[in-house]
This record gives sequence, C-alpha cells and structure tokens, in this order.
Amino acid sequence: MATIDVTELDIFYISYDEPNCEEHWADLLNKVPWAKRVHGVKGFDAAHKTAAEQSETDRFITVDGDNIVMDDFFEQKLEVPDQDHDGNNISESIFSWNAKNILNGLVYGNGGLKCWPTEYTKTINTHEAATDGEGMEFCWKLNYIQLNDTFSEVHQTASPFQAFRAGFREGVKMSLDQGARIRPDEFKQKVWWQNYNRLQTWCNIGSDVDNGLWAIYGARLGCEMTVLSDWDTNQISDFEWFKDFFNNEVAPQFSGFTNPQREEIITCRYSKLEWDYNLLHEAVCELGAKLNNEINEMMLFDPNDDMSKFFKTTYVNPRRWGVMIREKQIQDLLEKGLLS
Repeated sequence: MATIDVTELDIFYISYDEPNCEEHWADLLNKVPWAKRVHGVKGFDAAHKTAAEQSETDRFITVDGDNIVMDDFFEQKLEVPDQDHDGNNISESIFSWNAKNILNGLVYGNGGLKCWPTEYTKTINTHEAATDGEGMEFCWKLNYIQLNDTFSEVHQTASPFQAFRAGFREGVKMSLDQGARIRPDEFKQKVWWQNYNRLQTWCNIGSDVDNGLWAIYGARLGCEMTVLSDWDTNQISDFEWFKDFFNNEVAPQFSGFTNPQREEIITCRYSKLEWDYNLLHEAVCELGAKLNNEINEMMLFDPNDDMSKFFKTTYVNPRRWGVMIREKQIQDLLEKGLLS
C-alpha cells in the first residue's frame, strides 16, 4: 500500500481556448503557487504528453482550463494498493476525481481532476493520436479508476462555442457503447445506464445558465449525428473541425442579424457573437421531438429555466461503487450480480 500526497506531485493546468481560462489560472495560482501550465497545445493527447514530459514527479495532477479547484483537494492523501480489482498494476492507472458541472448539476468524472503516471502517459495514444478509431475518451482505452470524492467545479458555458462544444462532446460520448454505435431501436437496452441518464440530463437541463441553451442544443445534435447518421464520431477530438463546424454550419443558423427587430438578441461578452434566443430555442425543441420519435426511450422536453433550477436543487448523484473500481468494470459486475 502506497500513500500519494497530492501536494508532493506536479500540478499542471491544461488550457487551450477556454474564454475563462485566465480567471481560472489565477484562481489556481492563488491556491497552489507552484502549479505549472500547458497552454495552447493542440490535441488532448498531445497536451497531456507535454505535461508528462515536463513533470518532475512520478505522477502528476491535471486541472482542465474550465475547472475551479476546491481548497480541500490540496489536503488529500490517497492510499493506493499495489493492484486494482482486476489485478492490474496500479502504477499504470489513471485516477479521476469527480467534478460538479455548474451547467446541469451532474457529478461525475467529466472535466474532473486527474492523476497520471508520468512515464506511462508518455506512451499512450488516445484522442487525436489513436490508431484504432476509438480514441475519443481516456476511460475507454486505459486503466482508468474513478474515485468517489468531488474536488472541482466545471464552468463550460462562458461562450456559445464553449457551451456547444461541451454539450456536443457529451452527446456523442453518451450515445455510444464504449465507442461503438448503437441502433436507435436498441438504444435504451444497449447504452450503459448511467450514460443514458446523463445523456437525458445534458439534453434537458441548463437553460437557466448563460449560454446553457447552446450546451443543450449541442448535446441533442451530438446524439442525433451519432445515432441517426454515419458521421465520424472521432472528429470530436479534432479542435479545428469543431471550430469550423460551429462557425460555418451551426452559429450562422441563429445569427442575431437575421432578426431585423433585434428582439431576444443576446451578445456574448467574451466572443461578441450575437445570436437569436428564439431561433435557438425553436431548433432545440424541434430536435428534441425528432430524437423522442426516432430513438428508443429518449425523454426530452422543451427546455425550461424553472425545471432546470428544480432539477439541480433536488438531484442526488448516484453512489459510487468503491474507490478502486474502474468505470468500465461496473456493467460487468452488475450483470454478474456482484453489485446491486
């Protein structure tokens, strides 16, 4: 059994184009002045390998650019066995803490703090570096251990693009079975139950937050393109594709300049994008009706600010199953009757 003190590890802040990244970087430096930064490195895999190359400790912590870390994280000491439940060597495992998403209240590993084995991270190939066509998510490919505690908040809606990208990515990932496509008539039966619940939340909740409607639209569009088309889902790992898709195909549909009366026009304080709230809301509702009609047991409603606030006030996050159980083990354990 080994003890990992997070304050004895290198802590890297990984940012790229997040509109709020400088504010979050200043907040992190105020809490841990020794933190290091990887900024502007294109690609998820490349950014994490850059951190690994710069790390001077056996493991390192990563903080995403849209994260605000809670003070008590830096008091943590992790007791780690030599092996996990499958007998895998813990020295090649990635630890992930939960994060609370301010948009919709969900609490899970998305956007959370991570602890990486330095040498092993230099050898992995995920996201844009994957060679097997299944590179969009770390937890599908690696020995990835989801821990129980929540130590950060995710703020992903500073701009329409940031919100749309966050929703679209989760809409795609939550609509797949470990990277594999699912037929629409088998969707509820084949998708992992927690991903099914999270997908419904991403597609319904958050309109009460600035730019939250963009995240909901992104999640619904990501689900539609994944389940109801043959679009290449690995493109969500391509930063340039995302920008081109949003700027050339998505945002122009909702431009504020299409509304001569200038009613319900919203201007983003970061990007200065002007957009028509009513046009976007109408598109979200139409897409929800399509998904409800064409995908087995989707439960989407027209976004409502009061309903979003109610959900986030009353939502209780599902319990975790144990400190060293990986997320991809849970379905197998449930099917074998070893968890209930």
